[in-house]
Amino acid sequence: MNMMWMDLFIMIFATFRITRLVVNDSITSFLRNPFLEISYMEDENGQLFEKTVIKGKGIRRWLGELLSCYWCFGIWCSFFVVLLYVNVDQVQIGFLVFAVAGVASFIQSMVAD
Repeated sequence: MNMMWMDLFIMIFATFRITRLVVNDSITSFLRNPFLEISYMEDENGQLFEKTVIKGKGIRRWLGELLSCYWCFGIWCSFFVVLLYVNVDQVQIGFLVFAVAGVASFIQSMVAD
């Protein structure tokens, strides 16, 4: 396997963006809803905070744990990104798009007020 540094960075940032998309973004909440229940609580200062409750038992609970944990999902995501990147032609283009979006979201978080 002859991998260049650019390939590694593409896989890193694609994994970052895909993980964030699945675990955090509202557009993919339909994936998390069967496994997680999100409620909003108010603390003693009147600030709202999000509380995540994992639904079910067995595999459903395991998937809920996975979908609620950025670190856990990121490991599995990186496994599949590397596997696909190395073995499937043309998938690099899609991962490049995710990588560019990942870098852009990282930059946005650094400059956000």
